Amino acid sequence: MKPMEFRGIIPPMMTAFTKNGDIYEKGTREMVDFIVPHVQGLYPVGSYGSGPMMSIAERKKTAEIIIDQVKGRVPVIVHVGCSDTKNTVDLAKHAQSIGAAAVGAVTPYYNEYNQESIYVHFKTLLDSVAIPVFVYNNPKLSGNTISIDTMKKLAKDGIAGIKDSTFDIVNYYHTAMALKPEFPNLNLIIGTEAMLVATFDAGAQAAVTGLGNVYPDLIGQLYKEYLEGDRRKLMETQMKVLRVRQITKFGLTVPTCHAVLELRGVDAGVPRLPFVPVSAEIKEKVKAALKEVKLL
Repeated sequence: MKPMEFRGIIPPMMTAFTKNGDIYEKGTREMVDFIVPHVQGLYPVGSYGSGPMMSIAERKKTAEIIIDQVKGRVPVIVHVGCSDTKNTVDLAKHAQSIGAAAVGAVTPYYNEYNQESIYVHFKTLLDSVAIPVFVYNNPKLSGNTISIDTMKKLAKDGIAGIKDSTFDIVNYYHTAMALKPEFPNLNLIIGTEAMLVATFDAGAQAAVTGLGNVYPDLIGQLYKEYLEGDRRKLMETQMKVLRVRQITKFGLTVPTCHAVLELRGVDAGVPRLPFVPVSAEIKEKVKAALKEVKLL
């Protein structure tokens, strides 16, 4: 698949768990069918998908369940990033073997790494698979950022694109300015719905939007309106998206999203410990706020 074919809304799909902390296959499959009709792809086993909280075997199993349930309806970019290169490569090879359209990987985390280490990590990943590889820049969660120079080296080596989760519009602009003239086919993906309109205007092809887990219909509407070009209508929807995003942060984001899915009638199981379900008080606050914006 060519890099430019990854377009539109690609939610970082959550993973359903049982109260015992096991992968809840039925709930995960139900979430796939809830999300897929409204979007252009899925990005499972990342931050929203609790990937770093799972064993390698669990991550493989989750990817298998999701790809099986998607049944080719949309491309699946499996997140394979780990704190080390060996396991990252292992997950990437597995993702390729089960039919993933591409893989994405956050910078190796926990330890501090220099740019040489980060480059070698991603170059090793790139050389290990034949499917597209996306570099995921999320310095807040990984503790390591990817410099523009390192991105340029990786672009020359053939990465498919960059998922930018810096939550910094100026950084996104600078990245696009530095890379797009030399690498026009490099796919720039924004990692938040909060800046969707601004970054799409600046050349982003896709958005990995967490809100797409709970309101894929609303995010799908935002993308449709972007393509249609009615800017007034578009910005009204972007503001509504921002309000719903605020609501999902009444508690910790992932547990709150589980609560929203329950309110919407989706069996998404529970978050995995150390995440705990939101309190009844927060759930009622979320419910009231969603009713206020006519989304319940």
